[in-house]
Amino acid sequence: MTEFDLAVRGGTVVTAASKMTCDVGIKDGEIVALAKQLGPAARDIDAAGKLVLPGGIEGHCHIEQKSSSGLMTSDDFKSATISAAFGGNTTVIPFAAQHRGDSLRKTVEDYHACAAPKSVIDYAYHLIVSDPTPEVLGQELPALIKDGFTSFKVYMTYDALRLDDRQMLEVLSTARREGALVMVHAENHEMIRWLTEKLVDRNNVEPKYHAVSHSRLGESEATHRAIALAQLVDTPLLIVHVSSEEATSEIRKAQDQGLKIYGETCPQYLFLTVEDLDKQGMEGAKFCCSPPPRDVQAQEAVWRGLQNGTFQVFSSDHSPYSFDEKGKLSAGPNPPFPKIANGVPGIELRMPLLFSEGVRKGRIDIHKFVEVTSTNVARLYGLFPRKGTIAIGADADLAIWDPDLERTVRYADLHDLAGYTPYEGKKITGWPTTVVNRGRIVVSENTLQVEPGSGEFLARESSEFAAPLGQLAPETDPARNFGAQIL
Repeated sequence: MTEFDLAVRGGTVVTAASKMTCDVGIKDGEIVALAKQLGPAARDIDAAGKLVLPGGIEGHCHIEQKSSSGLMTSDDFKSATISAAFGGNTTVIPFAAQHRGDSLRKTVEDYHACAAPKSVIDYAYHLIVSDPTPEVLGQELPALIKDGFTSFKVYMTYDALRLDDRQMLEVLSTARREGALVMVHAENHEMIRWLTEKLVDRNNVEPKYHAVSHSRLGESEATHRAIALAQLVDTPLLIVHVSSEEATSEIRKAQDQGLKIYGETCPQYLFLTVEDLDKQGMEGAKFCCSPPPRDVQAQEAVWRGLQNGTFQVFSSDHSPYSFDEKGKLSAGPNPPFPKIANGVPGIELRMPLLFSEGVRKGRIDIHKFVEVTSTNVARLYGLFPRKGTIAIGADADLAIWDPDLERTVRYADLHDLAGYTPYEGKKITGWPTTVVNRGRIVVSENTLQVEPGSGEFLARESSEFAAPLGQLAPETDPARNFGAQIL
């Protein structure tokens, strides 16, 4: 008689805090035993010589999402979750994006209709709030937070998405009251607009000028301002896709003051530079994203931010647009940089790139790798301890890595539908060879083992990371503002 549905045997089991060689016993989709030489199972996986890690949680990706300019990403929930699974992920959290005039509730219903029949691994959604009307803030958003959509993103740039400072304060105070985590795209809109106009007026329109128009000062100023707004209303904040030393320093300064300010960075800021946008013809368009890749000095600052804990999470910001008239070149074969669709693919390579360049080269240890790609993502977004760790009672979400497997990145071997990868030709050491989600073997022997629609939707709890610090600014503290009840 078998004790387990599945046993992963003899691997080195690694979490954010521990490492041990043992078997993992799985029953009914959960981890039920961790010990040496467990009893019989209906199915075994030999993990000797391999690392057994928590499945990755991709906490920032754009799947089957229409941009503010009306372009649809090239990946739907089928292709994106397959690609994510082959990269060692067992959960994705893309965005249900509200556009102005849209109902948030209807937006979520539409995303459910897209995701449920297609996803091969588990999924949740962040919301994007671009139209914070009294009805949205007073009714729809609080109700959705109670339904398990406990995080949302706001923008400080893009004409069709950005919120002004007054709207930011209303949104932040709503998040504080309802227990949600706010993510912010922090760039100074007017700096971008002014630089773009000056560049275009002088016919500086090639892809490389996209990087010039999105200045580091614009990123750091908006980061500073977002932190100040959050501090005024005592609301935790996650600054996403940080690219520069200047913005990293603003986050670190806030953390050193004891504020609940968190940071995220992405592969494009470790492995690409502005020089990639300066390729012949329109090839540079493949590397256009916002904020843009910077330079080697900025790369080193981002590595330091990962090493010293300034960045809690490492996400792909997978935003795939095909390199044709349906995507990057929708405005013509040689569009000026303001008309190039923003975003790069990376959902499948997020963890292999960081493992190879971080763990294998000694920049970070394996525990930090697990922390920023899985455990902290689960903690921030209300999925821990069900997700993000290997422990009895947790979902059986595992990625079994061959730490010595060498591969050269070729788009032909990947599973997204962007049509290219910005990391083509990069040599990687270490790759996930088997991926298990809720006890189901999703990827094995480089083959998908499950059907679309077998992933499950995850309603999430409010995160402890989203709880107010309890230190009000003097102007919002009734004890110091003559008794005014502002929050």
